[in-house]
Amino acid sequence: MIKSGEKLYLVQERVLPQVLRKTAEAKELLKKGKAATVNEAVQAVGISRGAFYKYRNYIFPFQEASRGRILTISLILKHTTGVLSAVLNEIAAAGGNILTINQGIPLQGIANASISFETDGLRKDVQSLLDRLTVIDGVEKLEIVGQS
Repeated sequence: MIKSGEKLYLVQERVLPQVLRKTAEAKELLKKGKAATVNEAVQAVGISRGAFYKYRNYIFPFQEASRGRILTISLILKHTTGVLSAVLNEIAAAGGNILTINQGIPLQGIANASISFETDGLRKDVQSLLDRLTVIDGVEKLEIVGQS
């Protein structure tokens, strides 16, 4: 549980200490039913039960933290017909409820856009949706700006 005033950070997996990565892996094994007990999960990933219990409540995948939230993304888009529409359609198809769309005037063939959407109705995890958005032809860059 997050205490009032406590800060949260979004950190890429590659910079996490190994024990935190392995704790997250063990939790995933338990969640997917690939390990029936904590003992099986920690043995599979190579950490102690003590380490698992110490960190299990403090590490979780981004998609779990972003469920039921409002996510704001910033995009750099090519000035090509249908690019923004494709992004919006992908979010809608995933079950995201779009709240705001802001797009700047295209300059030198690119436009900045920001989109805020609710994630509680998503039928897939947030990371999968973001991965799908980044491969849309014309999406040059995508960043998470905020989450509430």
